[in-house]
Amino acid sequence: MRVVGTAGHVDHGKSSLVRALTGIDPDRLKEEKARGLTIDLGFAHFDLCGVGEVSLIDVPGHRDFIENMLAGVGGIDAALLVVAADEGLMPQTREHLAILDLLGIGAGVVALTKTDLVSDPDWLALVEADVRNALAGTTFTKAPLIPLSVRTGRGLDLLQNALAETLQRAELRLDRGSPRLWIDRSFSVNGFGTVVTGTLLGGALHVGQEVEISPDGVRARIRGLQTNGKPCEVVPPGSRCAANLAGVERVQAPRGGLLTLPGSLTPTLLADVRYRHLASAVRPLRHNAEVKLFVGSAETVAHVRLLADETLAPGAEGWLQLALRDPLPLTAGDRFILRVPSPSETIGGGVLLDVHPGTRWRRFKPATLERLYALTNGFAAPDAAEAQYRANLQQMARLLTVLHATEPLRTGLAPETLRSQLKLERAPFKSFITRAQADHALLTAPDSAFALPSHVPRLTATQQSAANALLLLFTQTPFAPPNVKDAERAVTGAVLRFLVERGDLVQLSPDVLLASAAYAQAVETVLYQIERDGKIAIAGLRDALGTSRKIAQAVLEYMDGARLTRRDGDTHVIGERRTNP
Repeated sequence: MRVVGTAGHVDHGKSSLVRALTGIDPDRLKEEKARGLTIDLGFAHFDLCGVGEVSLIDVPGHRDFIENMLAGVGGIDAALLVVAADEGLMPQTREHLAILDLLGIGAGVVALTKTDLVSDPDWLALVEADVRNALAGTTFTKAPLIPLSVRTGRGLDLLQNALAETLQRAELRLDRGSPRLWIDRSFSVNGFGTVVTGTLLGGALHVGQEVEISPDGVRARIRGLQTNGKPCEVVPPGSRCAANLAGVERVQAPRGGLLTLPGSLTPTLLADVRYRHLASAVRPLRHNAEVKLFVGSAETVAHVRLLADETLAPGAEGWLQLALRDPLPLTAGDRFILRVPSPSETIGGGVLLDVHPGTRWRRFKPATLERLYALTNGFAAPDAAEAQYRANLQQMARLLTVLHATEPLRTGLAPETLRSQLKLERAPFKSFITRAQADHALLTAPDSAFALPSHVPRLTATQQSAANALLLLFTQTPFAPPNVKDAERAVTGAVLRFLVERGDLVQLSPDVLLASAAYAQAVETVLYQIERDGKIAIAGLRDALGTSRKIAQAVLEYMDGARLTRRDGDTHVIGERRTNP
């Protein structure tokens, strides 16, 4: 699943465009509907050809609600920057664009809306040129620009095509085994209790999992999970997620809290950062200035300590140490935004380098600056070998994501199939797999297939009900079971393969299945009779189990294949696996 966030000035048509794409009204508050103005985050979703399910976060464009906008854009894969053709670039458009650039969101599309209100082609060309000029030098420099009209429908198909191409190129969120969900909405549902939502990063969440809401350390258990209104047992990273929590009140899980695994993150009051002061900032950044810090959906007041400069002029970069008023569960490598209240504006942002420096550094110290320089280079652009590894990692994630979405009951992809699709020779492929597993980006399934760590094959409630009914038949008549064709008709071939892989059933031959307990009983019977008589024939096993010759023969041939027995003329004797354990 991919996540797209809107951005742009108030009344430029963001919510109308979301409704046109999804059929869902993202304005959920009464005041929003009464005023025709987005105040808080809105959510919608739709299927995009070539991509699959896409979640849309609609953010407010009014300057009074810019901080609500910041709560929603931290975890998006791409942005949909909206500019009204009849008005052109406006102040909030530029501020939203600056925020997207500071957050490093490089995937996006520009929607030039309300073109039906513009009759002068020269004006439209002027607006397009102005937008292109504003995008230059940002992560959106090469973003496609699509003129359209929600009212007439013109350009909506082109917009969807551009979004699909952009998302197909965007990096997938990898499963690092450390789920983090910044809470952007928290509410209560009668009969269910507390529900929180956010964009999941870092790892998967599972129903029944114990979690912690940081920074307060409140423990809870996941009672249920949904993505885009659909219940699920596991949610992979990169998805919009709603988690129903047991053992916690809504006030204990507010917006700005971080849902993660117990004990995985320690909140901090200090952070070393690399910072860029926006060229549009009204004044230089001074030492000890009070600012508002935004990370994920969290915000707090912080004081700035300039470590290498007396001041930072607009457009300059530098190293800061931020002293936070309130502890936050921060992660090195994450992006942040700084704002000031008067005049209310976004002044800059950057990347977190060290979230537990342990001390307040003295300014202008060479050793401290060398350390910060080294940390900054750790987040620099990768060299050629590293870039190749990351490219293969992204391609592997795409292949496995498609596999898990289209065949959710398969454990994974065979190693040779994956190697072939990645177009790697055997030695480089082996090195790649070794590192991917060490990075917790890849999981080896029990049958040696490869899967994403978040993938857990599970039956739906309907499939499980049908499977239970089938397994009951195998239990009731253990040695007169349904054949494979009848079993497939009862539960589908995919579910039947899943039951075999899970160990509920044992497939002895293309047409013979036994419940695992029945097969274990048959093995015990075979070994007992061989121990007693030195051998066993098909007829003897048939009579001992009260079954058919076909099933008795399948049992013995399957045991021969497992080297528990071996054929000796018309009988079977102990195999080498039993004699040489």
